[in-house]
Order: sequence, then structure tokens, then C-alpha cells
Amino acid sequence: MKASPSSRLGAAPSRHKALAGAALLLASIAPLHCAWAQAGSSSTASFPTRPVTVITAFAVGSGPDAVLRIVGEKSARWKQGVTVDNRPGGGGFVAIEAARRAKPDGYTLLQLDSEHVSALPYLYKQRNFHPLQHFDPVAPLFLTPFFVAVPTNSPWKSMGDLIKAAKSEPGKVSYGSWGVGSPGHLGGEWLDFLTGSKMTHVPYREVSQLYTSVANGDPAWSFASIPSSQGIYKSGKIRYLAVAAPQRIAQMPDVPTVAESGGPADLIVNSFVSLLTPKGVDAALRDKIHADVVAVLQDPQVREKFATFAFQPITWEVPEMEKFARTKADQYKLLIQKANISLD
Repeated sequence: MKASPSSRLGAAPSRHKALAGAALLLASIAPLHCAWAQAGSSSTASFPTRPVTVITAFAVGSGPDAVLRIVGEKSARWKQGVTVDNRPGGGGFVAIEAARRAKPDGYTLLQLDSEHVSALPYLYKQRNFHPLQHFDPVAPLFLTPFFVAVPTNSPWKSMGDLIKAAKSEPGKVSYGSWGVGSPGHLGGEWLDFLTGSKMTHVPYREVSQLYTSVANGDPAWSFASIPSSQGIYKSGKIRYLAVAAPQRIAQMPDVPTVAESGGPADLIVNSFVSLLTPKGVDAALRDKIHADVVAVLQDPQVREKFATFAFQPITWEVPEMEKFARTKADQYKLLIQKANISLD
């Protein structure tokens, strides 16, 4: 059954440092063979006839980087190499500029998350850069949900407890994130917006430092993905109050949703990672790349590896991807302007 994007304004941005635990899946940084099956019209059926490069805004060892390599572990049905070109930094602009200069022929793809696509125009106002004016979504990869993490000895037993504390003493409750404009940051802003609370954001440069600090109770809580926080979670130093998703997550079935835990049902915090092409790529070729990627995402072995880190493979069509990006953009614009956040 094909998943569909949420109609709620509930997702938040990410640099995906929070997914660095997925490095366990990496074997090397060498070019990989791709399993994306051949399909499409006669004019595109031979694609690719030479190696394909995927430029990614994420570092080696991050979750999105690992996903490219998971996909590449399959047999080489494309019969060509696929090189992962890691270009992190600059809020995503390093990778974006590299891909922007490429020919629109399908041989250069760009991997971004939904925050790059939807939040950059508002975080970097002076640049006046809207990614979807320069790139077209071509294929989905995965969705990542986020949990609300607190110290094991926190007095809060539910989201209702957290919200009550935040509203009773404005500004006193603090929450951490892995950077300004990250999903952990804007997810907190979204919680404030939905509940009328006012909490204090504490950004960290290193994910490991963030969760160590949460375990010590300062800051009082943070959003967390399974890859980024499982080590300290399994050590018994933090626990999850809830998952900011419409349904419980199979990997953590005992963790309630935010709504089940006394919080607002609209607090849905996730990030969506996808592939894009420079504008101008032939529509039939875009359709072929989409079909090939989706075929790999449905492979049982690929889905099993994704499940290890609670990555949810997504098979949306391009219009659904575009709708999801627009929905997120509306939310991000609201939150960024309300909080007067700027990275210029």
C-alpha cells in the first residue's frame, strides 16, 4: 500500500547529523553499483550508458548517505556505476551549487532533505533562492520520524506533563537541537505554536554532546531519531515520552504518539529525503528514474535495512512529493518568521 504525505503541517527541518548512527551500514566511499531497474520509453530505455553521480548535501556516515549506499548494494541492473559525491556544508548550498551547474541529462542527481527544499528560502532570506525553481523532484527515498527524548529521571511521564511545565513557567523549560533551523529546533517552535507555550532553544554542534546533555537534564528535552539516540537510550540514560508521528513506530511499539501522550495531534515532526534533477531533464527520463528508484525501495532486503533505523521507504509520485514540499514550506515560513530566525 503506497504511503501518502500528511496533510497536516507537522514536519520539521534537518541537517541529518542526527542520523549519523547509520554509518554502520557503510562499507566504503567508493563508487557503487546501482540496483535501479531499467524501465521507460524506447528513448530512455538505454539509460544510463555511462556512470551516474549523486551529489549529496550530507556527510559520509550520515543517514541519507547510508541510504544511497544501501540502494547501491543491489545488483547492477543499470549496468553502470553510481558515484556518491558528498558535499556537506553551507546549509546545503555547497551541494546545491555543484548540482546546479550540471547538465540536465539525468547523469547528475542531487540528494536533499525536505528542509533544504522547503526551509532554505526563509532561513536564508538574502539569498532569495528557492530550490524548486532550479530543481525538480524525481524520486523519493525515505521519511524519518522523531521522538521526544527526556532524561530517565525526568519527572515528566507524558507530553501533557512537559506542556504543563512549559506553560506554567514561560522560558524556563529548555530544549536542545542539532542546530538552528534543524528539525529539533523548528519542532520545538511548532510545539510552542500549537500549545501557546514559550520554551528556550539550546543549539548544539555535535549530536553526541546534545544527548549527553539531555541525559544530564540540561536541556530538559530534545527531539531525537533512532540512529542518533539509540546508544544513549540503550544505556538507560534517556527515555522517549512520545513519537511525533500519526502512528506508533514499529521499532518502538511501546512509545505512544504525541496525541496518545496528552499532546497536540498536529505535532508531527519528520524529515523527507529525496532525489532531484536540474530543471530541464526530459519528462520521460524523470519518470524512468522515479520508477527505477521506487523498484529498489520495494526490495525486501532494502526495506529490512531501512527498518533498522526507522527509515520509512516512500513511494510517492512526483506530484505528491511537490505537495509535501509545499505543505512543509507553509509551516516553515510561519515558524521562521514568527521566531525571527535567520541564517544569513
